[in-house]
Amino acid sequence: MTDIEQRAAAKKFAEEWKDRGYEKGETHVFWVSLLRNVLGVKDAESYINFESQVSLAHTAFIDAYIPSTRVMIEQKSVDVNLTKAFKQSDGSMLTPFEQAKRYSDELELSKKPRYIVVCNFKEFHVHDMEHPHDKPEVIKLADLPKEYYRLTFLVDTRKAHLKREMELSIKAGEVVGKIYDAVLKKYHNPTAESTLKSLNVLCVRLVFCLFAEDAGVFGIKNQFHDYLARFEPRDLRKALIELFKVLDTIESERDPYLDSDLAAFPYVSGGLFADADIEIPQFDDDIKNLILERASDDFDWSEISPTIFGAVFESTLNPETRRSGGMHYTSIENIHKVIGPLFLEDLTRRVDDVLGDNGGVNKKQRAALLSLQDEIAALKFLDPACGSGNFLTETYISLRRLENRIIAALQGSQSELDLGDVIKVSINQFSGIEINDFAVTVAKTALWIAESQMMRETEDIVHRSFDFLPLKSYANIVEGNALRIDWSSLESKSRVEVEQRIDKNSNVQLGLKTSTNNYNYIMGNPPFVGYSNQSAEQKADMLSIFVDEKGKPYKTAGKLDYVCAWYRKAADYVLTAKDAKNTKAAFVSTNSICQGESVAAFWKPLFEMGLEIDFAWRTFRWDSEAHLKAHVHCVIVGFHVNLKG
Repeated sequence: MTDIEQRAAAKKFAEEWKDRGYEKGETHVFWVSLLRNVLGVKDAESYINFESQVSLAHTAFIDAYIPSTRVMIEQKSVDVNLTKAFKQSDGSMLTPFEQAKRYSDELELSKKPRYIVVCNFKEFHVHDMEHPHDKPEVIKLADLPKEYYRLTFLVDTRKAHLKREMELSIKAGEVVGKIYDAVLKKYHNPTAESTLKSLNVLCVRLVFCLFAEDAGVFGIKNQFHDYLARFEPRDLRKALIELFKVLDTIESERDPYLDSDLAAFPYVSGGLFADADIEIPQFDDDIKNLILERASDDFDWSEISPTIFGAVFESTLNPETRRSGGMHYTSIENIHKVIGPLFLEDLTRRVDDVLGDNGGVNKKQRAALLSLQDEIAALKFLDPACGSGNFLTETYISLRRLENRIIAALQGSQSELDLGDVIKVSINQFSGIEINDFAVTVAKTALWIAESQMMRETEDIVHRSFDFLPLKSYANIVEGNALRIDWSSLESKSRVEVEQRIDKNSNVQLGLKTSTNNYNYIMGNPPFVGYSNQSAEQKADMLSIFVDEKGKPYKTAGKLDYVCAWYRKAADYVLTAKDAKNTKAAFVSTNSICQGESVAAFWKPLFEMGLEIDFAWRTFRWDSEAHLKAHVHCVIVGFHVNLKG
């Protein structure tokens, strides 16, 4: 189901069940209808079990249980207070959650619920049993049309994994923040720009090494940890400098008398360790313990979400810096509100249509899947305000997962999969512009991490190993002011021939193709800065973008939100693009662009250029994954430009 279809279905469901619901007579039809009509479960009756028996001191029954996602449901009638304790048959006083928890305690380990949902037809209280003492998430039936996605854990087996990824990523970001603060104190001049830049690079490198160690990229378990553990705190500075130099040196060019522990590290490249002269201060016992115990022993970095990675990692920066830059970090669910209707829902539907329900893949389906894979691998994406790369990374992961579905279907078909064309979707399809140099480095690193994780998923499908290292240098993410850069200038950089990756089992080259057309999709979350809060430079940016045919700035340009400039710049880009008919865009924006006097000043010139709106989200609160969350009321607008003539 598309997002639009699910919203409509959720609205209809909420209207049908408004002010009604009897536990004994309507539990079955309520949940089957929710699963089938709103969440898209075709065989809903067999998906959920009702009245499963559980043995207490007396015979009791679980109202409903979903085995595949391990969700237990305790259903009450519409007039029941879900937080109030009620007398049980044994005389005890229990709330509905406590009642369900008692049932859960009697189940065998494999059947214990991951979630307990207590419902009275008008509210869903969702208890995460990973955190049983936390307050439940409350989802109201009346809000379901705009919050139906909060119930996807009922049907999405990845939901629990995604939540774990998120929790790990946020905790990991907090640990990096502690390392950042501890190391910063060791610099002679902690406020100097060179100090902060060096520390940012150092933190990125440490995180990459921690990830590479846990993900098996380095090849030897605990390699980074064990290397650092050999040294006293006073010697860690020198040890890291030597390590970074080795990681940036091809094996054949290294000192032949290099220490064996250092020589065991692979060549990384990609520019991540290119500058070995960054300033690194002396470490102490506390810093060593933070790196080796808190950061290395306590985390499995291979499970972090690279999409969230950038957001939480940037939390190491000063919060004032983050706010003044106008940056707002995005949740995965909110990213999909943009990329879903922009392109992903259509691509997913097309893959679903080809695969059908038969399971097998015939010759015609195989040809269609290969054609779709080539089409996906030819798409090009630009985020002209990419920050730490959240949109680019999540888009890459989503397309690779879609590609892995294709690979799995081809692998299971009668004709053996051609190893030379296993992976076609490449990070070289993704370009970004970001004004903050640290965010550029984080974005590139997040994409490399995503590439490694998705390669491992492909390995599990084809049962072969691929070499991830050395990293490939690419110029797709650039540092600069997106409103002053010619976006088409990035295209030539992303069209450069991609270095081929070799499969170490068969020495067959993996195809990593890029297209030569312009960007197909422009997307992102540009800075939120109202006109009254814009700096002199930002005001100058606005006046340079909003000009008439004679190059004269519009009188109203100084009254527009800063985000408006990205809409105009995107429209200008499409008008001059080589393949304008196949270029679409979508941006997250403050809802001010659709309110008050700015509406005529902003939208009228765009409509006169031929801009047409493809989809839009009404005002909603845009939450972030950062530790200090930024709550902003936003809209999303997807559009294209209809060329006249």
